[in-house]
Amino acid sequence: MTAPRAVGVRLPYAAVPAAVHAWVEQELGSPVVGTVEQVGGMSPGCATRLTCADGTRAFVKAVGAELNPDTPGLFRREAAVLAHLGEHALWARMLASYDDGDWVALLIEDVEGRHPDFTDAAELEAVLDGVDRLSEVLQDRDVPSSVDLVDVAHRFRVWAESLATLAEAPEATPVPAWLRADPEGWAGVLREQAALPMPHVVHWDIRVDNLLRRPSGEVVFVDWGTAARGPAWADPLLARLERVDEPWFDASTASSPALTEAGDEVVTAFLAGFGAHLAVRSVVAVDVNLPTLNDFRIRESRRMLEAVARRTGR
Repeated sequence: MTAPRAVGVRLPYAAVPAAVHAWVEQELGSPVVGTVEQVGGMSPGCATRLTCADGTRAFVKAVGAELNPDTPGLFRREAAVLAHLGEHALWARMLASYDDGDWVALLIEDVEGRHPDFTDAAELEAVLDGVDRLSEVLQDRDVPSSVDLVDVAHRFRVWAESLATLAEAPEATPVPAWLRADPEGWAGVLREQAALPMPHVVHWDIRVDNLLRRPSGEVVFVDWGTAARGPAWADPLLARLERVDEPWFDASTASSPALTEAGDEVVTAFLAGFGAHLAVRSVVAVDVNLPTLNDFRIRESRRMLEAVARRTGR
């Protein structure tokens, strides 16, 4: 089975403030009698499957600024995005949200299922088909500009700057020597992409730990805290990063209409920019209560930059 690439250290539901517990039971209409903690993702807050005395089931995620100053903002964004997107079989339905100015919590439909296995050809194909359907559905749904979505164009510019300044990056930055000069001009490619219109909502965090496969086979997309405005090819590319370290990745991107339209150079520039940025962050970032995040950055950067080397014959 494919294991989640991102695994953090989470607060158990029992340690969440009593006010959040009371809100949960009020919203669900029955006392919570069973909990199952989830481990995927990097949030330091709880991520818990709940069972109530009357049999009601739900999923709760909750975090306070005391755990991490940035994560409550991600939860607020997710609540706003799900409220505006409405209901669809492709994502878990939001039941209610809580925000006392410090702690933020979401009650979400508890999806019966498990993470898909990316080593199983049929399950992987179902994920890629689901991502294509998600992209189509999101083009017909909107989130108003009042919701602070991630700006992918800005991210591309930041990645371009990371690439363009690698020569001055700390010596400890884990990037190959050949990349420090940005030999293919990938920073310029990213800046060109950043200048293009990006009118549509994208999930922007397609990883195996953010996917669930129902017993009937349908794929459900969860965790919308980094929802963004970006290009139509972004989510199809992110879904394929699970196997970016294999030649399969190159063949699969060539079979995607959205990625084919974007072009092979754009795909490689994305990998180079994202990988370089993660590498730089691994030596300069300060993380609060996220003890596994930096190892994740280093692993993901290595995987992407090795893919760049494979794709360019270096």
